[in-house]
Amino acid sequence: MLPPELPPLPALTRAEAELIDRYLDVVDLLGRINPGRSGDTYRGLRAAQALVGRAAELRDALTLMHQRGETELHAATLARALRILDGDRRTSRVTVPPDGPS
Repeated sequence: MLPPELPPLPALTRAEAELIDRYLDVVDLLGRINPGRSGDTYRGLRAAQALVGRAAELRDALTLMHQRGETELHAATLARALRILDGDRRTSRVTVPPDGPS
C-alpha cells in the first residue's frame, strides 16, 4: 500500500523555494543542537559546524530574493509550503520540550 499523496506545493518562485529549503535545513540542524533534547555532544557539534554553511546559504537565498525585487515575504503561501514539507514537526524540535514526569 502506498502512503497518501501529499498536497501540491503552492506556486513559489525559485528564490522562495530556495528560501524554504534553506530555512528547513537550518531548523533541522538547530533541532539536533537543542540542549533540551536528548543526544550526544558529538552529534550537536557536527550539527553546529554544518549550521555555519547552511546559515550562509539561507542568507544568500534571502539576498537573491531582495536583489530580484522580491521585497515582501508572502507569509500565508510560505507557511502553507512549510506545512506541506513537515515544517510543524521539524520546527517543534527547536523548542524546549514540555516537562516530563518528575
